[in-house]
Amino acid sequence: MESKTLKMQDGPIGPDDAAEMFAALGAPVRLSILRALVRAGQPGMTVGALQERLAMPASTLSHHLRALVQADVITQEREGRSLICRAAFPNLEGLAAFLLTECCADQGETRKVDRDAS
Repeated sequence: MESKTLKMQDGPIGPDDAAEMFAALGAPVRLSILRALVRAGQPGMTVGALQERLAMPASTLSHHLRALVQADVITQEREGRSLICRAAFPNLEGLAAFLLTECCADQGETRKVDRDAS
């Protein structure tokens, strides 16, 4: 299976793409999968490693991975006999930018969001 074309290659993420990505992330188990892949960084994780880390049946994991791939939240790439899953970092950054682009615009200013602030 080849890596899927990412939304960011077609320009900024728009409302329809953002809604699709948020819908895919609407299940706690999918957020767990994404967080595990974000923690893994660019090398990603094999499906088997994800299954082991999340203690999830293969069929359940496959179902959730398919939804995340379809929404371009993660990518999958075959390397030999292994299927490597990776967070689609450009798309996740685009999703964050979609939300934050107009931060504070109604207050007559734009601000960069301090990621360290809680």
